[in-house]
Amino acid sequence: MNLLKEFSLNDKCSYIDGNEQTMHYQFIDNCSSRYTQELIERGYRRFGKMFFRPTCKDCSECQSIKIDVDNYQFSKSERRVLKKAKDIKSYAQTPTMSQEHIDLFEKYHLFMKDKKEWKYQETTAEHYYNSFVHGHEDFGYEVLYFDEDKLIGVDLIDILDDGISSIYFYYDPDYSHLSLGRLSLLMQIKFAQQAKRKWIYLGYYVEECSSLNYKANYTPYLTLKGRPEIEQDYLWF
Repeated sequence: MNLLKEFSLNDKCSYIDGNEQTMHYQFIDNCSSRYTQELIERGYRRFGKMFFRPTCKDCSECQSIKIDVDNYQFSKSERRVLKKAKDIKSYAQTPTMSQEHIDLFEKYHLFMKDKKEWKYQETTAEHYYNSFVHGHEDFGYEVLYFDEDKLIGVDLIDILDDGISSIYFYYDPDYSHLSLGRLSLLMQIKFAQQAKRKWIYLGYYVEECSSLNYKANYTPYLTLKGRPEIEQDYLWF
C-alpha cells in the first residue's frame, strides 16, 4: 500500500442546499482489501484510488450507514421487485469500461438532471476509468444487468472480508418500471447472505437529501458514531 497524497477541500455541499462542506481525501495505490475494510468502517468511501469522507466542523448530517444482513427480512414489496425482474440477467466481474458503459452512464445522469435537478457534467472515458475501473485491486467488482443482450444497469461494489461496500449504481431510465435501484440493492443483500457477509455499507444517509434518505428504509441498520481516525476504535450503533 502506498499513500500517494492526502488533503482536504472546502466546497458547496453536495447534499444540502446552502451548506458548505469539507471533504477529506486520500489517494492510495495498491490498497489492500483489509485496509479498505478499515477505512470503510471509519466512514470513508472509495472511487478508484480515491478514498474520501466529509469532515465538516459544524455539521454531522452525513451519517455512515450499514445494513444488518444477518437480520434482514425481505418485505412483500421487495419480493415483488425481485419477481418482476425474474427475466433480467446479471453477471459479476472485475470492473471494465466500454462505450456501452459510457452511453448508459450519460443517459442516466441526463435523466436524473431532469428528475431530481442533479448537477450535470458530461462524462469522459478518463473520468469514468479513474472513478470506477482504476484501483479495484482484488476486491472491486461490477454487476452488469441485461435485458437479453442490452445492458440496462451497472452496479459497482467492493466485496470485503466482512461485507459489501456499495459504491455506485446507474441504470437505463427506460426500465424504471423494474425498480432497478431497489433491485440492485436487494441482490446485494441476497448475495451477502449467501456469501456469509454481515453488512452492506451504503455510504451516507442524509435526512434532508432526497437522493440519500431512502437508505433508512432498509432495516435493521447501524450508523457510525463520529469520525474515528484509522488508529482509533470505531463504534456502530
